[in-house]
Amino acid sequence: MGESLKDFAAGTVGGFAGKLLDYPLDTVKVLLQTQNIGRYNSTETAVSVSEAGSSRVIYRGAFHCITHTIQRNGFFSLYKGLSSPLLGSMAENALLFLVYNNLKRQLGEIPGEKELSLFQLALSGAGAGALVPFVLTPFELVKCRLQVQNSASSGFRTYKGPVDVVIKTIKTEGIQGLYRGNVSMLLREIPGNFCWYGAYEGTCMMMIPEGGTKKDLGPAAHLLGGKFYLLQL
Repeated sequence: MGESLKDFAAGTVGGFAGKLLDYPLDTVKVLLQTQNIGRYNSTETAVSVSEAGSSRVIYRGAFHCITHTIQRNGFFSLYKGLSSPLLGSMAENALLFLVYNNLKRQLGEIPGEKELSLFQLALSGAGAGALVPFVLTPFELVKCRLQVQNSASSGFRTYKGPVDVVIKTIKTEGIQGLYRGNVSMLLREIPGNFCWYGAYEGTCMMMIPEGGTKKDLGPAAHLLGGKFYLLQL
């Protein structure tokens, strides 16, 4: 298997696993952010007016949002609308891994022999981040429109699902409608990935044993590098 194919496959699997873990928390975030839009009907995942004791739909916090959603609609309701962001995460990470590692090779990295500087590694991350929005933006648009719709008070639904979002967006706004917000994504992904890979690679560098190389690091060191990235957010 070629190096590029390995990078693509690793990114795809990583994106799949990562989205399965973080999507329920993303659902809770959106429910909390949009809970004051209005009154939910009995089939939706929110606290009713009688339960809240006011004219607004209110969760008491993230934990209450999780427990109430599970009690009312079951655990898997936290994964409602997963298909689009799951595909988006797989595509995003596959592209990130592929472009990042190819940029490192273009800059002359030879694992175990010639290592790049931390700045060069972070710059490779920024380069990968510059391409990601052109794949990720349509998936993010679909995800956000469905999540906001699912949080709305009215029983009326504009979209039936992810495919319907794509079809109606193209009909009303053209192909460019799928890329609404792409500039903002670029402004997020380029510096974001510069910092992400900088934090990750910097942590790994600090853990390389004396006289060794990054190839000597085990999985725990790479996981720790990812953790330090999360701490900087």
